[in-house]
Amino acid sequence: KLAKATGAKVVTDIRDAKPEYLGEAKLVEEKKVGDEKMVFVRGCKNPKAVTILVRGGTEHVVEEISRGVEDGVRVVAAALEEGKILPGAGAPEIEVSLRVKDWAPSLGGREQLAAEAFAEAMEIIPKSLAENAGIDPIDVLVELKAKHEKGEKYMGVNVETGKVMDMKKEGVLEPLKVKTQAIKSATEAAIMILRIDDIISAKPLEKEKEKEKGFEEMPPEYSPGY
Repeated sequence: KLAKATGAKVVTDIRDAKPEYLGEAKLVEEKKVGDEKMVFVRGCKNPKAVTILVRGGTEHVVEEISRGVEDGVRVVAAALEEGKILPGAGAPEIEVSLRVKDWAPSLGGREQLAAEAFAEAMEIIPKSLAENAGIDPIDVLVELKAKHEKGEKYMGVNVETGKVMDMKKEGVLEPLKVKTQAIKSATEAAIMILRIDDIISAKPLEKEKEKEKGFEEMPPEYSPGY
């Protein structure tokens, strides 16, 4: 990490060191942070690695902040890697919900019911955003659907103002990769639960059949008498 930060090259033997292998930093100093001593390397030229120091009043606070920072860094990395973003604040979920609802009637049968259930599930994100912001979720969903049906596909829930606004103009954006993976993971989890539910429901029926079979095969002298 230090080599990446300073631009140095790591060698296993000091005799192999060359001037061009040396790194560069304007300041290297040791400081005491809390009860621990830390070495700070500052002023690196084009660093390829950095350290984020997180501090808080309690260990729980530090853990929460650390998770938030880590999630933020990963989101930025995902956006830079793929180079594709989309508006946040429930805008993509409502758009997907409306399109799936329009597509569902073309399926027919149970597939149509499954598609409609998926479309309704997509509405949970903007609904939850509204509830957490203290806004009436029903009013928000009605307004969002109306806007998206008019072609205003960037409209989402602004939790600060409580209004439905253009998230692209507001700068509320998310990496496409993160959103796609979230929907994929949620769908796979739902499918897994439905399969497990089928297995659990089938087990009692199998046991009942085994009991009935056992009574049928029981000799007359062992049959329960009343």
